[in-house]
Amino acid sequence: MALLHRAELRPSKLELLVPWLPGRSWFAGEAGAEVTRVAAYRFDDPAGEVGVETLLVRAGDGPVLQVPLTYRGAPLAGADDFFVGLVEHSVLGRRWVYDACGDPVYPPLLAAAVLADAGQAEEYFEVDGKREMRPASMTLTGSRTGRPVPTGPASAGSVSAGSVSTGSGDGGVTVARVGDVELAVVRRPVPAEVPGSGGLTGSWPGQDEPVLLAYAR
Repeated sequence: MALLHRAELRPSKLELLVPWLPGRSWFAGEAGAEVTRVAAYRFDDPAGEVGVETLLVRAGDGPVLQVPLTYRGAPLAGADDFFVGLVEHSVLGRRWVYDACGDPVYPPLLAAAVLADAGQAEEYFEVDGKREMRPASMTLTGSRTGRPVPTGPASAGSVSAGSVSTGSGDGGVTVARVGDVELAVVRRPVPAEVPGSGGLTGSWPGQDEPVLLAYAR
């Protein structure tokens, strides 16, 4: 489960993405335009230290973009190339935000979703000492490949990322590797066939046909 806080963020996550997104090779949309949220899903860090959230957003009238993020209470060594920015959280204090594809906590969690249909974390708030569940904004479906899923954070040496081309429409992908598993995160997700090696699809209100979010290569 993912514990959420009713808190104010300055800047907001979407405001943070406005200047960051246009610098990505896979960006599509109007540079500087308002970034709007389409849907989102979370994974649960077993250590409970790192927030792991994937936002599906649009910049202006552009296509849907997939932006996995991690939220940390301190800088991540060696991850300057994946740094998105700083936010001030009214409950947790300063948070360092990273492109999750460069954070070693993320690839094993994605691998579990892609290869073993581990699903998304349930989200809840603590309200007067009781849990108040937050309805999911989208559905996720992974494959059940029977392939062993790497566990625990990837070491810095086993995580690599970079933009490459993909056959899924015209969207770029970012590739991250953990153990012997190579994962492709589709940055501009569209409906596409799930590879036999395993994939993760998602849908949300207004997008009834599932889109391909990530797959094993």
